[in-house]
Amino acid sequence: MPYGGSRFAIYFAPDPASALWRFGSSILSYDASLALGCDPLVPTFWTEDEWWDRTEEPRRYGFHATLKAPFHLRDGTHEEELFAAFDLFAAQQKPFVIEGLRVCCLGTFVALVPVGETGKISRLAAEAVRNFDALRAPLSEADLARRLSSPLSERQQQYLQEWGYPYVFEDFRFHMTLTGPLVPEECAKAERELKSLFAACVGQGPVAVDSIALFRQDRRDGRFRIVRRAPLLAPRNAPTR
Repeated sequence: MPYGGSRFAIYFAPDPASALWRFGSSILSYDASLALGCDPLVPTFWTEDEWWDRTEEPRRYGFHATLKAPFHLRDGTHEEELFAAFDLFAAQQKPFVIEGLRVCCLGTFVALVPVGETGKISRLAAEAVRNFDALRAPLSEADLARRLSSPLSERQQQYLQEWGYPYVFEDFRFHMTLTGPLVPEECAKAERELKSLFAACVGQGPVAVDSIALFRQDRRDGRFRIVRRAPLLAPRNAPTR
């Protein structure tokens, strides 16, 4: 049967056994690989309840970096078709390594951003945007209006209309969100605290991008969870597509 009520997303999500995954999931108090809450990691200066409120928005999505933003399946498209397309896409992509990650304020929220060269992850995201778009339903009028209510450049508005998401291609920035919107003084404080926690829990070092994850949200007010994971299987020396 078609799954018109669910939304799907193609994300990079670290290995659930990794320190990086445990860190991100604990910051958000939610493990999307299990679709369960987990013991929270709360920075100093906030109570557990206060931190819960400040991570409410990213908790819905789980710890991840966006490759293809959430979308509904086009009418007449079945989940099995998406699964098959997902597995095939992953098999055609080359694994690679990100030099490292660092904690950074991005406007009003805090995220992990890459250290060093980002061309490979940007190309992977661009390929995902293009590859899965034939399966994507057009945005609803409500979703389109919501997106257009944010300040967008002319190019971002065009991308929103064409690809269902404004921050693609030149406007893509790899990041793994750790908080919801914060006031400026809280953002700076959270950045300092999360830097310390990240250093203690994960530390510096390369991050392997050797698989991708398919997330699903069954209700619009529900949380995303991982429903499929696929390794990147193309040989490292294969020609770039």
